[in-house]
Amino acid sequence: MKIKMILPALTEAVSPYFRPIKYSLFPPLGLMTLAAYLDETDKVEIQDEHVQKLNLDDKPDLVVIEVYITSATRAYQIADHYRCKGVYVCLGGLHVTTLPKEAALHADTIFLGPGEDTWPEFLQDFRSGLPKRRYQSTQRTLLGQPAPRRDLIDRRRYLAPNSMVVSRGCPYKCGFCYKESFFRHGKGFYTMDVDDALAQIDQLPGRHVFFLDDNLFGNTDFAQQLFAGMRGMGRIWQAAATVKAVFDQPLLDQAVRSGLRSLFIGFETQNANNLYSARKFHNLNLDYNEAVRRLHDRGIMINASFVFGLDEDDETVFERTVDWALHQGIETATFHILTPYPGTGLYRRFRREGRILTKNWDRYDTRHVVFAPAGMKPQKLEAGYWKSYEQFYRWSGIIRSAGAKKTIPARLRHIMYSGAWKKLEPFWNLIIHAGLLGRMVPLLETILTGFGQYPSCIENKTCEILKTIPKQSKPAPKLIYGTISQSPVRTYAENI
Repeated sequence: MKIKMILPALTEAVSPYFRPIKYSLFPPLGLMTLAAYLDETDKVEIQDEHVQKLNLDDKPDLVVIEVYITSATRAYQIADHYRCKGVYVCLGGLHVTTLPKEAALHADTIFLGPGEDTWPEFLQDFRSGLPKRRYQSTQRTLLGQPAPRRDLIDRRRYLAPNSMVVSRGCPYKCGFCYKESFFRHGKGFYTMDVDDALAQIDQLPGRHVFFLDDNLFGNTDFAQQLFAGMRGMGRIWQAAATVKAVFDQPLLDQAVRSGLRSLFIGFETQNANNLYSARKFHNLNLDYNEAVRRLHDRGIMINASFVFGLDEDDETVFERTVDWALHQGIETATFHILTPYPGTGLYRRFRREGRILTKNWDRYDTRHVVFAPAGMKPQKLEAGYWKSYEQFYRWSGIIRSAGAKKTIPARLRHIMYSGAWKKLEPFWNLIIHAGLLGRMVPLLETILTGFGQYPSCIENKTCEILKTIPKQSKPAPKLIYGTISQSPVRTYAENI
């Protein structure tokens, strides 16, 4: 049997603001995992439209397409194209699970939820000539799951080809999170067997590993065993975690000893009432300033996530957020416009309140305003979002943020990483088009290794130049119960 698996490009990946390096980070891990369930006699091909031009002139026996909300239009076009040629088409993913009736118009079979249980069932049905129109995941387990087919991707096209997932979902249920509907009919958080995860890590070439789990620290027992097993492997790794996880000092220290060098942290908002309304309860009553200090003291780089447009945000939120992030010396920041994804509690609330402005899914990319904000006009929200990026990543912002670091080498690494990520776009475009992105992995490993070390500065010309970067002397805004303020603020309990 000949199978073709496709990851269509997200709308934002082909927009005027397309940054190729951002969409050339990770291979399509989900499709690679599904491919591992196929028979040895099957011929399978994976095409990722973010890094290659799709070939749609073929006629395989089966086409499988993974669908996200901002790739839905493109995915449906591809699906319709193949169905017109008589090819059997399967659609699955977050968007399909959320809006199955919409997706079913463009597929022969749709998959709702994770595919560990439904995909093998479908393959058996398809081979026997009796495939169903719809498969709903209910049995959630990663035990015995085969390793992703890494032989099906071109590692040279990705900056983080050693990406992997060792768990599914998250133990928390934030109101705006897209994963709510995806895991609705079964367990919302579960992990691999630790020995299986360690075996897969051990097989990866090089040193760098990027965990794409929603919350790698979500199961403390599993995380402890994973980090203990990774110690001594010589790995350096990146992942995502909550602010709450940072305050589990033994677990954090164990992660660092196993090679942790960078964390994506969902700070999201500096307002306690916003945290409460978003159901992000695990961020309440935590000191963001202390969280940043703990990470930086351990040589961990921070990619901070912030969401604009929550109900208590006004037009001052952008400057306050950027000012705090720069003052803290945060290396990279990801800003988002609040987006009410279909299937989430946020979407249902905004629909009841008549605040949904459009159902054009192409605009649900966290860059456009698709709802009526409570504290400002949509145009102000969108403009503030773009201005935040501009202010955070301008050279003066990068240098100011680097000045928060304690040592000259730390400031240098900060400038190198942040500057390379946002200021060297022509260089990255050249590398990507030449098919040489994979050769940048050793450089990434070198920089990340440096984040875990703070050696004395060797006096040389570079250090002399960096000494001119002023240290920040202005007192940091104090963060109390999730709200930045120069004076005490009321807790949420005092506000109700």
